[in-house]
Amino acid sequence: MRSWYFTLHLQEPLTPDQADTLDGLDRFNDGRIGRVESPGHTEFSCLFTTETLTEAIAEALDFFEDFPGVLISSVELDHFDLDSNGMSTPAVVPVPPPLPV
Repeated sequence: MRSWYFTLHLQEPLTPDQADTLDGLDRFNDGRIGRVESPGHTEFSCLFTTETLTEAIAEALDFFEDFPGVLISSVELDHFDLDSNGMSTPAVVPVPPPLPV
């Protein structure tokens, strides 16, 4: 099993009613997913332990299944996490700048 850290970005910030609903849902209080809010933006920081990244993202998205009106716009992967899970490539992990000579 591998640990996967990623961020789910919402299409729109949560409304006060949605935030109240979320606060009452047990599945959002098990430590694997946490709400992060800033002005005009809501995201969820996720940490799931699964065999694959696809399984981790699917499991996180299942949290929102019965939460109407909340849409995920994007998934942001942590490049350090991809590297630690042996999945880094030049396409997903930026190449560090050359050291000064």
